[in-house]
Amino acid sequence: MRKTPILVALALTALLAAGCSSTSADPAASAPAAVTQVSAPAAPERVDAPYFAAAVATPGVVVLDVRTPEEYATGYISGAVNIDAQGADFAAQVGTLDPEATYAVYCRSGNRSAGAVAAMSAAGIQHVYELESGIVGWQEAGYPLEG
Repeated sequence: MRKTPILVALALTALLAAGCSSTSADPAASAPAAVTQVSAPAAPERVDAPYFAAAVATPGVVVLDVRTPEEYATGYISGAVNIDAQGADFAAQVGTLDPEATYAVYCRSGNRSAGAVAAMSAAGIQHVYELESGIVGWQEAGYPLEG
């Protein structure tokens, strides 16, 4: 009977040791692994900042900032093209986009981008990643801006 507590203690120790892959005190070492590769979604998909960062880093993905030109001028995600979702010519600009391309779309907080993505979808553009938390969430997650 005395062997049972010892075996349980040994089993717990083994489980704890197996779960510790790093002895670093760095908090980033225990953070979830970043998404490193994405493939084009079949339909528009709202994603978090790490997933969006992977989409943006994927060759061929077109990054669209759908904020106003004034907002864009305050800072934007690297490589972003500005198409104002509230602009009078937004539908015309969407009509010029390649429906076969993959897009990464964001706004300030995730509200305007939802409308922009809906308009893109109605125009036949289906390969779209939408940043659910907008550029605010992007910055909160520690990702950089340009401009």
